[in-house]
Amino acid sequence: MRGIKFGAVILALALAACAQANDEADDAATTGDEAAQPAPSPSQPAGTPPEGATAEDITAGQQIFTSTGNCYTCHGPDAKGTQLAPNLTDAEWINIDGTFAAIQQNVRTGVPQPKQHPAPMPAMGGATLTDDQVRQVSAYVWSLGGGR
Repeated sequence: MRGIKFGAVILALALAACAQANDEADDAATTGDEAAQPAPSPSQPAGTPPEGATAEDITAGQQIFTSTGNCYTCHGPDAKGTQLAPNLTDAEWINIDGTFAAIQQNVRTGVPQPKQHPAPMPAMGGATLTDDQVRQVSAYVWSLGGGR
């Protein structure tokens, strides 16, 4: 029981930290701070799609990553990581093997006990995503260059 309570506290702190980062980005965006804009343009998606996905999935996934999926609040608007979550653009995979299937599973279930970062990742980044949206954001992450 104590472990469950501790896990709930950690999750609450992580979500609060991500929400604060999101609020700060929103505040900076409304004050005209160009550097705080949360997203690269969805019209310029990353590389080639993994098997089982399309270029359109990557474009849709980038939109999800930089908006409703909340991914950018912890992984950064460019997916290069922050103190809360790892870089998704390099070839180093900390919690999984980097396959498209593993990325999808990770997005679905989250990372309750990350190996190198203080904040657990909630399932679907705390958002509500459909199976198609999980596949799309996973295709985008895979396409960033680190997928295997």
